[in-house]
Amino acid sequence: MGSRMRGGVLIAAQWTLASRVMPQEEAQPAGNATEEAAAAEAPAAPAAGDAKRGKAISYTCLGCHGIPNYKNAFPIYSVPKLEGQHAEYLVTALQGYRSGERSHITMHAQASSLTDQDMADIAAFFSGEVLKANTPAVGKAPESAATCVACHGQNGVGIVGIYPTLSGQHEDYLERALHDYKKGGRKNPIMAPMAAMLKDSDIEALARFYSQQRPALKTEERPSTWLSKGH
Repeated sequence: MGSRMRGGVLIAAQWTLASRVMPQEEAQPAGNATEEAAAAEAPAAPAAGDAKRGKAISYTCLGCHGIPNYKNAFPIYSVPKLEGQHAEYLVTALQGYRSGERSHITMHAQASSLTDQDMADIAAFFSGEVLKANTPAVGKAPESAATCVACHGQNGVGIVGIYPTLSGQHEDYLERALHDYKKGGRKNPIMAPMAAMLKDSDIEALARFYSQQRPALKTEERPSTWLSKGH
């Protein structure tokens, strides 16, 4: 008899619970609840870069990247041109300097003070009008460039935003970047094994070829001031 009573109580409890739940299920179908839960868990899309704000906060960047043919102090090589570069790639590069995946004391210090939004804004400012691959390659590509074209195109213009444009970049900077990938100064699962197979002569030939391509990256001009006019 005890078991019958427990069974009756259990059935009554189940019926009461069902009567309370059913109206809620009718008002809010399970499918909608699942979709809302998934939407709540999904990461927010990164905000687009604000070039105007990027210009305002990039005054220290322009101290090096706003001077044509400016050189890195040690080791000595040209500071890269950024105007026309993919904004997505610039953000990735800044994140690499911040995390230490790219080894450079000054850039690490600068990037460590930036938020992701700061990086997006600065990248939007420096990229400006992104270069388009609308011209044939200049000269004959070296044999070692056969695999490069898959990401960097026939004339050095990155095929999508995450791949850097090399067209018209400083030759010595390109050499330095390839040596860093080869020696571990830059850690990248795609570039590291590719650079490891390159001889010094291959690196020199690639840098020379891509530096001669057009359209070319440019140095972003820093705002003219009383000091920059030499007064």
